[in-house]
Amino acid sequence: MNLAILGFIMMIVFMALIMTKKMSALMALIIIPTVFALIGGFYANLGENMLEGISQVAPTGIMLVFAILYFSVMIDAGLFDPVVDRIVKVVKGDPLKITIGTVILASMVALDGDGTTTFIITVTAMMPLYKRVGMNLYILALLAILSIGVMNMTPWGGPTARAISALHLTTEEVFTPIIPVMAMGIVFAILVAIYFGFKERKRLGGIIDIGEITAQHVDISEKEKALRRPKLVIVNALLTILLLVALILGWLPSAVLFMLAFAIAMVINYPHIPTQQQLVKDHGGNVLATVSLVFASGIFTGVLGGTGMVDAMANSLVQIIPESMGTHFALIASFLSMPFTYFMANDPYYYGVLPILAESAAHYGVPAAEMARASIIGQPVHILSPLYAAGYLLVGMLDIDYGQNQRFALKWAIGSSLFMIVFALIFGVISF
Repeated sequence: MNLAILGFIMMIVFMALIMTKKMSALMALIIIPTVFALIGGFYANLGENMLEGISQVAPTGIMLVFAILYFSVMIDAGLFDPVVDRIVKVVKGDPLKITIGTVILASMVALDGDGTTTFIITVTAMMPLYKRVGMNLYILALLAILSIGVMNMTPWGGPTARAISALHLTTEEVFTPIIPVMAMGIVFAILVAIYFGFKERKRLGGIIDIGEITAQHVDISEKEKALRRPKLVIVNALLTILLLVALILGWLPSAVLFMLAFAIAMVINYPHIPTQQQLVKDHGGNVLATVSLVFASGIFTGVLGGTGMVDAMANSLVQIIPESMGTHFALIASFLSMPFTYFMANDPYYYGVLPILAESAAHYGVPAAEMARASIIGQPVHILSPLYAAGYLLVGMLDIDYGQNQRFALKWAIGSSLFMIVFALIFGVISF
């Protein structure tokens, strides 16, 4: 069977199974690629490909273990309580203000370009409020996804840096022109927030009276209250800011930084060893649920790459572009960035596919810088990819279904990319 067809069928079957809840994401990530690799006759190197994929996601998995533990300690200690209190005072139980506030908060946090910290901080701050008011948690997930989908386009977020290095360009050539397009992406997220805010306000019967509720009283048990460390809020805030700065500047690998930060946070807030052991045990379930999905996605990635399905799928999509459309290559690339970044990890797309697209476009006089800009506009869709590790963290923290979240958010993520494509054309960031 043609490798490209096999790859596309595998992706369709995978999405169909998890979106119809016929199989959990964890089981599908392991079983589906195994079955299709066997169908394609790749049993000889199957184990090797799987281990290669797992080794690629291992640093991310380790980072997530300690990122979850670190921010769980910060939540236990009450670091984000003042933020929640402030948000509660501003939104006053109004679903519209809550949804808009979600986008603003997520976009600000996402300035570091990291989906993990964006999801952890946004969910930590907003989930108690959503639960108190009775709002749909899938809306919180969607708005966080749309926000990081745009902010991930910053050079330090990853995709833009890859596009710049792959095509030997400068930041000024690629990122600076696309800033207005990113601004429109945030506008789209706010418009979606307004839509769902009014929808939830109608469903809930108007603005909900939550009285003088504060973070210390929202779904907080006596055990959780005992863990609060209000006197250490400033110390914990400084530690977290230092951690974020270190992550952005790359002082050490992210996994190592989170390990160090977690250890320091534990010693400062909970020096009693039995308490430390109990907290690790309490948060172990969240860690296992998220990280198991990350390692399972490594099997999916390993099979896609090791069998050559990814390359075959990419080449088949490139070949369907008719010669008469050559001068519109940047526009076509912006549309292709959605499916490409959905079924491929960023590295193979930006270092493998983009140079091929850019070389083809050069024959028609399309600048490489335009191709680079076009290639990152599909990032809101990439955030929903089964190969995007932080997405598992998001659904795990919210305790929502992965497939249902895909069903709920995918059309809006596509809408975000299409919205930005339109304004990229209007602003001349990519040419028609």
